[in-house]
Amino acid sequence: MANKKMTMGLIVGNRGFFPDHLAKTGREEMLRVLAAAGIDVVALTPEESKYGAVETREESRRCADLFKKNANRIDGVVVTLPNFGEERAIADTLRWANLDVPVLIQATPDEPLKMTIASRRDSFCGKMSACNNLRQYGIPYSITTLHTEAPGSPEFAKDLQWFSAVCRVVDGFKNLRVGAIGARPTAFNTVRYSEKILEANGISIETLDLSEVLGRIDRMKDSDDLAQAKLASIHKYVDASSVPAAALMKMAKLGAVVDQWMTDTQVAISAVQCWTSLEENLGVVPCTVMSMMSDSLLSSACEVDICGVLGMHALRLASETPSALLDWNNNYGSDPNKAVCFHCSNLPKHFFRSVKMDFQEIIAGTVGKENTFGTCVGLIKPEKMSFARFSTDDLNGKIRGYLGEGWFTDDPLNTFGGAGVVEIPNMQKLLHYICEEGFEHHVAANLSTVSAAVHEATTKYFGWDMYWHEGSR
Repeated sequence: MANKKMTMGLIVGNRGFFPDHLAKTGREEMLRVLAAAGIDVVALTPEESKYGAVETREESRRCADLFKKNANRIDGVVVTLPNFGEERAIADTLRWANLDVPVLIQATPDEPLKMTIASRRDSFCGKMSACNNLRQYGIPYSITTLHTEAPGSPEFAKDLQWFSAVCRVVDGFKNLRVGAIGARPTAFNTVRYSEKILEANGISIETLDLSEVLGRIDRMKDSDDLAQAKLASIHKYVDASSVPAAALMKMAKLGAVVDQWMTDTQVAISAVQCWTSLEENLGVVPCTVMSMMSDSLLSSACEVDICGVLGMHALRLASETPSALLDWNNNYGSDPNKAVCFHCSNLPKHFFRSVKMDFQEIIAGTVGKENTFGTCVGLIKPEKMSFARFSTDDLNGKIRGYLGEGWFTDDPLNTFGGAGVVEIPNMQKLLHYICEEGFEHHVAANLSTVSAAVHEATTKYFGWDMYWHEGSR
């Protein structure tokens, strides 16, 4: 799946009794910065308003109409204040456009030696007025790290990258359809969730019974084009030299059936009943099939953990790289800030130092080794990481969660499945929080530092109740 190119709506603020030539040069500078970042822009031209800015009611209406015409492609709006700006014109534009996308407020700094009436900006002050009006209008917005930042500064470049990630998360959750493939395993009460709370937040669940999956597999011939294509993809994806050919064909058919169902139902991500029905009735684990989906940015979680895959999806959208679902599984010696994160495993190939396909050691003793081929085995590579967990709070009718950052280390680890040692500052505080608040043992992880963007999207634009561990941007 290719990453989407971003498109931003641009509002240039202007107030007539300030130097309006700053609106002209400010717009031109911001357009250059956005283009250099690979971002498309929807903005008024100098022919459509004075310097392409908004100041009058008519200019606001014109800009709003332009945004509405391009609503299907605008991911976010950047409001740039090269001078004080007309705060009501900015708020009216956003209200009338009604885009329901993130908004970033940027103010260009004054220079101490250019504070005369001819070149004084007062954007420092104007930003407060713009934010005040947006608050009055009930329009959520984001702000830059520093109160004033020049468009061409390194600080704004970093903020623009962060804001783009916020926009991707918000856009990626709109009308989201999640596949629940199979029933929740009986032993996993921890992954129960409320479909109704998710639906109220614009997230729909599409279910598929495992009997339907098994029936479609049974009717599929080995020579079927979809099965053969998936088999070739599996061989290309991972070393499966020690796995019986019959097991690989079963995996290929399983993958082909799931792929087709997701396409037919327009499901974007999935959570699968990974044990023990598939092992007992098909004779393989679905781990490699799920690993391939996650590696292709179609996040897939085990144990029908719907809220878990939502965390994977948010991190994936923010970073544009694959996510995994892991257990907070073991202590690592006596270090209070380290733990072993593990699954048995369907981790995407992106996570591993090296990986091979093998059998699933945990349940081989109950269903037989020959019925458990298909796991992806290896150690997680040393890398920075972001983590997230979402959960439906059924008693209070809301979505809540936590997120933060740490890193996978290169500490030695002798285990099976997919695993790594993670180090998180003040980890005992996080573990206390998880237990005191009754969160699940699963956590989504991504090899990136994007928790700030996910926090901004989920709190400011979704209204979810999120704890940010050790968070600072």
